Amino acid sequence: MLNSNTSRRALLGGAIAGTGALALTPLLPAWARSGTHGLASKDLSILSGEDLALTIADTRFMLDGREGHSVTANGVLPAPLIRLKEGQNFRMRVTNHLGEDTSIHWHGLLVPFHMDGVPGVSFPGIRPGQTFTYEFPIRQSGTYWYHSHSGLQEQLGHYGPIVIDPAGMQPNPADREHVIVLSDYSFIHPHILYKRLKQEGGFFNRDKQSLSSEDRIPERMNGMFADMRMDPTDIADIGASAYTYLMNGHSPDENWTGIVRPGERVRLRLINASAMSIFNFRIPGLPLEVVSVDGQDVKPVETDEFQIAPAETYDMIVRIPDERPYTIVAESIDRGAMARGTLAPRAGLVGEVPPLRKRPTLKPIDMGMGGGHGAGQHAGHAMPEAQASKPKSGGGMDHSMRDASLVDFPLTPGVDMVSPMPVDRTGYPGLGLEDVGHRVLNYRDLEAPADNADTRPPERLLELHLTGNMERFMWGFDGKKLSENPDPIRLARDERVRVKLVNDTMMTHPIHLHGHFFEIVNGKGARQPKKHTITVQPGGTASFDLTADEPGDWAFHCHLLLHMHAGMMRVVTVRPLDARPADRHMDHGDHGDHRDHGNAGQDDHSHHSMGEGQ
Repeated sequence: MLNSNTSRRALLGGAIAGTGALALTPLLPAWARSGTHGLASKDLSILSGEDLALTIADTRFMLDGREGHSVTANGVLPAPLIRLKEGQNFRMRVTNHLGEDTSIHWHGLLVPFHMDGVPGVSFPGIRPGQTFTYEFPIRQSGTYWYHSHSGLQEQLGHYGPIVIDPAGMQPNPADREHVIVLSDYSFIHPHILYKRLKQEGGFFNRDKQSLSSEDRIPERMNGMFADMRMDPTDIADIGASAYTYLMNGHSPDENWTGIVRPGERVRLRLINASAMSIFNFRIPGLPLEVVSVDGQDVKPVETDEFQIAPAETYDMIVRIPDERPYTIVAESIDRGAMARGTLAPRAGLVGEVPPLRKRPTLKPIDMGMGGGHGAGQHAGHAMPEAQASKPKSGGGMDHSMRDASLVDFPLTPGVDMVSPMPVDRTGYPGLGLEDVGHRVLNYRDLEAPADNADTRPPERLLELHLTGNMERFMWGFDGKKLSENPDPIRLARDERVRVKLVNDTMMTHPIHLHGHFFEIVNGKGARQPKKHTITVQPGGTASFDLTADEPGDWAFHCHLLLHMHAGMMRVVTVRPLDARPADRHMDHGDHGDHRDHGNAGQDDHSHHSMGEGQ
């Protein structure tokens, strides 16, 4: 086991451009190093102010004794923490030293759409050797993050946290605060991961059920899974056979440690910056008082565990009762491994690490067969319902669940199942968390602290289906990948719309809308909680109410990176604009008809295929 104070991060590589020589420079920023006392203004690794700069480059580093490749910002992984103040102006010059295009998306920040950082949708991208300047006012507070939206660089380490302090008093103040960034790292290049999944959807599912498995599914369901060529344990596309799960850049053996003192109220700002991994988060022995989700305050609610998907952030308050170490556990959804760290009064202490729990398996409700945990509907505002219509094609499906009468979209080879009886699963805690013996948070527990600004009833219902083919690793909306959906989803400015997402797959999908916050329909009326990402459980539905008050073109996609890369993405356009977009701040001129590497994004938005694998 590596000592966290003398681990790989003391001897980490520099840029490999050109000669490929290694420079002995620290790769971890100070805020992420083990033994940190938490966020403090004297921490020089934190970027703060109105005129900042980042350099994006290839970097070599060591993880548990093995050398790997990463894409870093300012030579560190995770990227520098950016700390801002609500009401200030933000200006960031980003220089690209990679051999390919790059970008930065300010995840969850309300920005002019041409500053959103999605090549082929909102700007051309940043070419090698060029500098792009992002500039916009800070209109909010809370916990957010930033990452590349080019190719698969996010998987390689191009991500970092953002903390924005409120202009006034901080709700739910704390004595100390720590940022915890969860991520997944593989020594296999992400394009190779994607290729292997395309060749065999269950390639990384190394723990398939056998006839002797104690938790094997009932015999009556074997035929269903066989018809779909899917194993009931295949709930994470990539697991511990390819990934090491990191906490602030540390492997489990390196045991990231955050210093805390007895009697303190500690604010933990948790960010899931992983590419493909959903985690179940808990700190055994410490109740978690959740006070914010996706940067938006909620009425404090106490729990013992919750599931966090890629793109989501949770702020929580923990009270430290005594002088001993507490283990932070982020267990992968398939329970194949965990990221872990420690809260302790001093470095070097290690708490008890709980064993991995029994792996979960898919059940009838996860196949959209209704009933069970999380079933039931919430009453909401009345609105015109979508009219039933006949399907456009049969698609050659032969499984009884793929009933053409159930859907209003093409049943193509990209659709291997349709949920026959999908139910609202916003009250479901997540796979494997139904009967853990303690409190588990779900979306129905969340409530805004005050009435939302816009409580108008939605004017119309927009229903979208999340579809896929596990065997072929094909993903999309309404049976189509992005390149097959050339027309954007059009919303009128300030229109109030309810979006209903129907998950016709047996995978959990975190769906993220750029440029907006929406309200999860969870029975809380005028106090529905605001988020920018909603996790849609397998075989179920989830709905949100949206006020389309941010004009522009916005990405709308699954935040499992390889699902987006395979085509599970749309573009939402809000019109009219107030004026023409401001100058793009490109130091070396306009890029013209830009194509993101391998992804065929287009500036004119006629075919928004940025993020789609070929």
